[in-house]
Amino acid sequence: MQETETAQSELGKDGKPTLTKVGKRNIALSRLKRKILKHVWLLRVLLVAGIFIGFYIVFLLLGGLVRKTGADFYLGLVKDFVFTPQPKVKSLNGNTNILILGKGGEGHEAPDLTDTMIFASISHSDPEVTLISLPRDLWITDLRAKLNSTYYWGNKKEPGGGIILTKATVEEIVGQPIHYGVIIDFSGFKRIVEVLGGIEVGVERTFTDNKYPIAGRENDLCGGDPEYKCRYETIEFKKGLQHMDGETALKFVRSRNAEVDEGTDFARAARQQKVLSAIKNKVLSREILFSPKKLLALKNEVLKSVETDITPEAGTILFRRTLQARNSVNSHVFPEGLLINPPKSPKYDNLYVFIPKDESWGEIHEWIECVLRKINCK
Repeated sequence: MQETETAQSELGKDGKPTLTKVGKRNIALSRLKRKILKHVWLLRVLLVAGIFIGFYIVFLLLGGLVRKTGADFYLGLVKDFVFTPQPKVKSLNGNTNILILGKGGEGHEAPDLTDTMIFASISHSDPEVTLISLPRDLWITDLRAKLNSTYYWGNKKEPGGGIILTKATVEEIVGQPIHYGVIIDFSGFKRIVEVLGGIEVGVERTFTDNKYPIAGRENDLCGGDPEYKCRYETIEFKKGLQHMDGETALKFVRSRNAEVDEGTDFARAARQQKVLSAIKNKVLSREILFSPKKLLALKNEVLKSVETDITPEAGTILFRRTLQARNSVNSHVFPEGLLINPPKSPKYDNLYVFIPKDESWGEIHEWIECVLRKINCK
């Protein structure tokens, strides 16, 4: 009998059915499939681990921290990622605290002023990250300056002094140690969002800002216009989920002259956290994780724009903890009740500032401790 490709069996010379080549191949494939499915859990674990480890090694390069070469170094980082040895990362009471700063950067009138200031605490015991935005206009008596200028004054004192002075100042304000710092300039922020292909941000309220500054026109005399209207543009955001490119996201986080509720530094801090969360979600999306081209482009952009004192070993562990807590990020903004806005006076160099309500940081220390311990906060 002639063998056909569709038949699973045929009759032999003795009249009994025998398997065709196709049938034998199908049985072999079926057995192989059963063996694979028997160990599918292991394959999944290896796949996920491979993705995370490969993704992390790329991110180690983002801060420009890796200066060593050789297989032993990278194998050591992979080992740190898997076992997260605690002594290799600074922490206190199971938490590592990082100060995240956003500065104007090149092309801005005051490139070293940090208008974005976020205290981030990563838990090593629970998969959780806490973000607390700090008001840029807090008055620092010892420096006779606002909090957002400490990075500038630190760098004026010595190269690299900006991150040191700002971390020390914020430690006094929050009553918690600041283990590491990360600084990114706004031009780099914009390019990073562009590399990601934009981000999805939930706009809480519709608002319009008629005085958003146009970069490069800070000193434009506007043909004698006393209101200098040519230095500004009008921007508007509608309530709801919005897709934002880099330029739009930057305007969303920097706007500070909107009407009513969105015109405060507290509202701007909340918007900054929304964008930070949107970037985190996009970076951890399949679109980015499975695109070596985009990861490489992301690495190149961050290398140009980020300054940090996080070591590669500590970064490995912190990245693992952040991955574990990717669905548990708690965001907070300073309660306005803990601060007062005193009248402009020579005491504060005639600046718009905030000072602690009780003229010390005590109540703020208590509130932050309360947030970190996850108990009811007043």
